[in-house]
Amino acid sequence: MPLAGYGARLLARLIDFGVVLLLNAVVNGWFVWRYFEETAPYLREAVRRAMAGDSSREGLPAIGEQAGGLQIAILVIATALWFAYEVPTMASGGQTLGKRLLRIRAVPLDADQPLGFGRATRRWSTMGMPTLLWFCCGLGLLLQFVDAVSALFDHPLRQALHDKRAQTVVVQVPRADDPDTPTDRADPEPQGDTP
Repeated sequence: MPLAGYGARLLARLIDFGVVLLLNAVVNGWFVWRYFEETAPYLREAVRRAMAGDSSREGLPAIGEQAGGLQIAILVIATALWFAYEVPTMASGGQTLGKRLLRIRAVPLDADQPLGFGRATRRWSTMGMPTLLWFCCGLGLLLQFVDAVSALFDHPLRQALHDKRAQTVVVQVPRADDPDTPTDRADPEPQGDTP
């Protein structure tokens, strides 16, 4: 099977990102709302002062005590939702919803078989676990960006760092109605130099 193109991989990832974002809006929404309630007085006053040209930090309202815990809870829940969305589907068929829609699939380098739970977890953890570091000055986001663009510099297999760790490659899935798709039946006229 031919390797999947960069555009198809990016679009599939964006679709998956949208699905995980929707899941987070439903499951994590209350925690996000509470976090903004804890930080809103500080943010409102800081913005008001910035608009007035005042750069002083004295007398700003304190951020609520629960803000730090809520931030960690939001990131842990977001990471868990991403794991629950991606790993089981990748383990069984090598495709998330985005990959299925774009007709691409992750397969092991050594055989055309399902990834299995261990390999799917290794693949996901390289790009998913840095989500827990987003609150550290964006370090997690930087690590995820490096992972994502690494496929642009890998030749000839176009493997991102998460593909390298799990020993996978992303391929284009042929259409069922494609005449070049291999079939299970024997070819009536074998190819080669036979007369």
